[in-house]
Amino acid sequence: MPSQPSPPPVLDVPADLVAPVFDRRRAWLVTALIVTFMIINFADKSVLGLAADPIMDELGISHSAYGLISSSYSILFSLSGLVVGFFSARVSSRVLLFVMCLVWGLAQLPVLIVTAVPALVVGRVLLGAAEGPATPMSMHALYKWFPVGRRGLPSALQISGAALGTLIAAPVVTWLITQFGWRSAFAALAVTSLVWSAVWWFVGRDGPYDQPAVRVPAKTGRPVRVPAETEGPVREPAETEGSVRVPYRRLLLSGTVIGSVTSAFGASWAMALSQAWLPSYLKNELAMSPGTAAAVLSAVSALSFVLLLSLSPVVDRLTRRGVSLRLSGGVPQGVAVACAGVAMAVFPFVGPMPLRLALIAVAFAVHSIAFPLHYMTAAAVVPDSQRGALFGIVAATGTLPGLLAPSLTGRLLDTAPSAGAGYTQSFALAAVVMITCGAVAVCCIRPARDAARLGALRDRPEPVSPDPVR
Repeated sequence: MPSQPSPPPVLDVPADLVAPVFDRRRAWLVTALIVTFMIINFADKSVLGLAADPIMDELGISHSAYGLISSSYSILFSLSGLVVGFFSARVSSRVLLFVMCLVWGLAQLPVLIVTAVPALVVGRVLLGAAEGPATPMSMHALYKWFPVGRRGLPSALQISGAALGTLIAAPVVTWLITQFGWRSAFAALAVTSLVWSAVWWFVGRDGPYDQPAVRVPAKTGRPVRVPAETEGPVREPAETEGSVRVPYRRLLLSGTVIGSVTSAFGASWAMALSQAWLPSYLKNELAMSPGTAAAVLSAVSALSFVLLLSLSPVVDRLTRRGVSLRLSGGVPQGVAVACAGVAMAVFPFVGPMPLRLALIAVAFAVHSIAFPLHYMTAAAVVPDSQRGALFGIVAATGTLPGLLAPSLTGRLLDTAPSAGAGYTQSFALAAVVMITCGAVAVCCIRPARDAARLGALRDRPEPVSPDPVR
């Protein structure tokens, strides 16, 4: 493997430059709230798939129509993530997350008032618009509370909200649907979103790690605010005199960002299939009861959760020991997506049920480690002041499968000779997408090289604070 180009030269950080104090208690409280935020987010996404069969039966709609309803969630999803990302430098994360979750609750109401396809579409479009920025903006909010070298575990916990959302939602929502009808699940999620919004408004805060550092002059001992552009490593003295920004065109065309987006695209394709069609596949093609299908979905989510919590601390440890982010974060995310793609291609043809279920778990769980890693690799080549906007762009492009995969699958189910053949074609298409995306990610993600080419100020372990860590 060719050696990586050397990172940009870093001058010594002045001894009197005081880093923000790491408030451990507050940081982990915010992390817990953000994980809960993500649990609600993915429960909202999953509810339509879990209620697919009763909704199609009651409304008398085809697989194609249901696929279009599911895809309508993504009509504004990517666009809203992109737009909100550019506002993230001007609007506090506290306000952004509060408004998003408030809208999630309101988006569940149309179908409770009018039970019809238009009401479902309106609710899903509104929900998608409000949830589009959720993952990048909550990750951005989380990064404000943790310095470099401490972000792996909280990032994994934030992304694990997806696994926990399905892990919790599958049995709970299935129970609500079977006991009280599918509308009860929408009502329960509306109430949950509104309650979280109220709690976050009073407890949530923005962290210190996107704020200027503080310089303590030796003579006076009084802190003086240092301009944000002098925080972290200073590559050249001249760069401390002005705001360091990299044109977005250069950022987006860098191999690391392209590879990060590509790995997210492949992983999102599997996730979109899982949310929209996997529950129906388990019940209709594998003849599972609703309870058994919910248990399988929970087991797949549990595997995702274990993988996320196991991997990210290892990545943090490797990073602190000097292992390149390409090897610790870039290669694993590409390999994970490709391996999940191989399992996706194989499992429809496997006869023994235990082996088929094991391959389903690999296909719909292993790709999940790409989500925290693709944010980490993308963040490695962007100045902190542009991180929120770049996260919005990465999320907007990486989550486009939510618009494509459900509707394409519905179309294949209606046009194939049988539903089983339609599912097989859909999983084969997903496999091709995922294997290709994984290979591109492995080849393109080279953070050290791209950071050097872009000339962006890079994060490094913060200068030691004279104050004790709280």
